[in-house]
Amino acid sequence: MIEIGKYNDLRIAAKNSDGLSLSDGEREILLPYSDVPKNAELGDNIKVFVFINKDGNTIATTKQALAETDDFAYLTVVDASEDGAYLDLGIGKDIYVPVREQKRAMHKGESYVVYVYLDENNQRMLASSRLDKFIEEDDFDFDEGDEVSLLISEQTDLGFNAIINNRYIGLLYHNELFANLKPGEKRKGWIKKVRIEGKIDLSLQPLGYSHILDTKDVLLKELRENGGVIALGDKSTPEEIYERFQISKSAFKKATGGLYKERIIAISDREIKLVVDHLAD
Repeated sequence: MIEIGKYNDLRIAAKNSDGLSLSDGEREILLPYSDVPKNAELGDNIKVFVFINKDGNTIATTKQALAETDDFAYLTVVDASEDGAYLDLGIGKDIYVPVREQKRAMHKGESYVVYVYLDENNQRMLASSRLDKFIEEDDFDFDEGDEVSLLISEQTDLGFNAIINNRYIGLLYHNELFANLKPGEKRKGWIKKVRIEGKIDLSLQPLGYSHILDTKDVLLKELRENGGVIALGDKSTPEEIYERFQISKSAFKKATGGLYKERIIAISDREIKLVVDHLAD
């Protein structure tokens, strides 16, 4: 079955004046010659993105789409009016966002995190910035501490909302962030806590002691590569530490404290120094 708004693996069934006819064994659609890859032959299978064009025809393209249906994505407005906005999908086909599906008014040239879906009436692709309508709120497929993929969706008074694994939504708190985030960024994250009411707290850093062990290894590697000295210490700011290692000051202090207790490093206000390289013995 050919899926609209998705990538499909289809067989080249025939050539005609407009392009190639691609088949899934039941129906055929057109791949225009402008999108046909070199050396394509009858009988070959080809991966294409399928959509309905402005004339109502089902068309295939080999161009790279910026999103599929059922995806959350960060897309740019190429045109806007009182009725709705059009977002660039990267394939010469724009996605329509009706005014009723805009959480806030969309403006040409600006980008927004949206959910892409099919209109049940005509199978055309639409998008919505009312993300809460499309997220899942139970049956979580992760546990606390698990690594997840994040799409930063918007800033709030508490922090930044982020789409989790293209399915759920969670929160990164301002007071736990040491990096400048912005909507549309894709980040690796971790599940910090799943609350009783279903709210999800997120972290940009791994949780637990294993993270401290990893951080210790990173610090030792950096020390060896920098002549045994790193210009960060007890009085360094959280921002300075995050800029260098992408970890919190708390994680930095736990790792350096462990190395100090093992008598591997010496620590001062603005510097840590390698004293004994335990791998050199």
